[in-house]
Amino acid sequence: MSTSALSEVPVAGIVRRLTEPRTIGIVGVACGLVAFWLALPPWTLRDVGGPIAAGFVGLACGLAVVTRGERRLGWWAIGLGMVGALGAVWLQTKDADTLNDVLTAGVLASTLRFATPLAFAALGGLVSERSGVVNIGLEGMMLMGAFFGVWGAEASGSWVVGILVAMVSGGVLALVHGVFSIHFRADQIVSGFAVNFLALGLTGYLFSSIYPGGIPSDIARVPNVDLGFLSGIPAVGDFLVNVLGDLSLMVWLMVGSVILVSVVLFRTPIGLRIRSVGEHPRAADTVGISVYGIRYTAVVVSGILAALGGAFLSIGFTGTFAENMTSGRGFIGLAAMIFGKWLPGPTFAATLLFGFGFALAIPLQREAGVSENIISTLPYVLTLVALVGVIGRSVPPAADGKPYVKQ
Repeated sequence: MSTSALSEVPVAGIVRRLTEPRTIGIVGVACGLVAFWLALPPWTLRDVGGPIAAGFVGLACGLAVVTRGERRLGWWAIGLGMVGALGAVWLQTKDADTLNDVLTAGVLASTLRFATPLAFAALGGLVSERSGVVNIGLEGMMLMGAFFGVWGAEASGSWVVGILVAMVSGGVLALVHGVFSIHFRADQIVSGFAVNFLALGLTGYLFSSIYPGGIPSDIARVPNVDLGFLSGIPAVGDFLVNVLGDLSLMVWLMVGSVILVSVVLFRTPIGLRIRSVGEHPRAADTVGISVYGIRYTAVVVSGILAALGGAFLSIGFTGTFAENMTSGRGFIGLAAMIFGKWLPGPTFAATLLFGFGFALAIPLQREAGVSENIISTLPYVLTLVALVGVIGRSVPPAADGKPYVKQ
C-alpha cells in the first residue's frame, strides 16, 4: 500500500466519525446550549444574531439526525436549539446590569461550593450501589463527618486531623450499615434510615455535651487555593479568577474524587470487580471474587466520601457546626446519582445543577424580591423535575439492593 493510501485511511475514519448521526446530534445539543449561553455573563451579547444562528444550527442538526435514526439526541438538539434561541431573545429584553447582578461570577463560584457536599455524597452512593448495596444512610454519614470534622480540628488545632477524623467517623457508620445490610441481610432501606437517625441523635447529643456554649470561633479551617495566575488569560481571565481563583481546597479535592472514581470504576480491575458484584454476584463469586469483601469495602468508601461532604460543610465552608446541618443534602446527592444514571460524570453534572439552584436563590431573592421561603424550595423543585421529568427511566445495577447468600 502506498504512502498516500496509508494517510487516507485515518482521514477517512475521522471524517466518517464526524458525520455519524450521534456526533451531529451532540454538536446540535452543544449549539443549543451555546445559543443561550452567549446572552449570559461573561459574554452578555446584546445582539440576537449570534444566539439565533447557534440555535438554528442546533435545530438543523437535530432535524438531520432524527431522520437518520438518532431520535433521542435529535429531539434534544431540536428542543435546546429552539429554547436556546428563544431564551436568548427573551434575555435581550432584560437589562444587562440586572443579568450581571444575578448571574455573577460569584454565583458560579457559589455553585461549585454548594455542589461540593452533594458531589461527595453522590459519589459515595454511586460506589456503594455499583457494588449492589443501597446506601440511604449517606445523610447520617455526612452529619457524622460534619461534627467529627469540627471536633477533630478543634481538639488538634489542625484541619488535616479534622478531615481524617471525619473520614474515620463516616467509614465506621458505613461499616455499621454494611454489617446489617450484607452480613445480617437486613432491608437496606430500613438500615440506611436507621443509621441516619443514629447519626442525628449521636451528633446532637455530643454537640450539646461537648460544646454547650457553641463551637469556638477559631476552629482550624480548610484553606482556599489561590489561582490568581488565571487573570493572565485574555478576555476571560478576570472572570475565571472570580469564579475559580479562591475556592476551598476541598472543592478541588471533590473534582479530583470525581475523576478518581471514574477511573477506578471503569479503567481498573478493582472497578470491574465492583461492577461485576453489583450486576451478577453469583457469577463473580464463581470466578473467585469475594462478594462480601468487595461490598464491605465499597460501603465503607461510600461513608468516607459522604463524610468528606459533611466535613466541607463544617470546617471547609461555615467554620462551625449546627444540629442537622446537612439539611437533606445526602438525599439530594442520591437524587443526583439517579439523575446521572450511576455514572460519575453525569452525576457530577447533576450536582452542579442542584448547586446552581442553591446559589441562584440568593441573587434572585435580592434582585426580584421573591419570598425567601419560595426561593429556598428551588433546589428541591429542580430535584423533583430532574427525577420525574428529565431523565426518564433509570436502570440501577441488576443486583442493587439484593442481599447475597453464599452457597
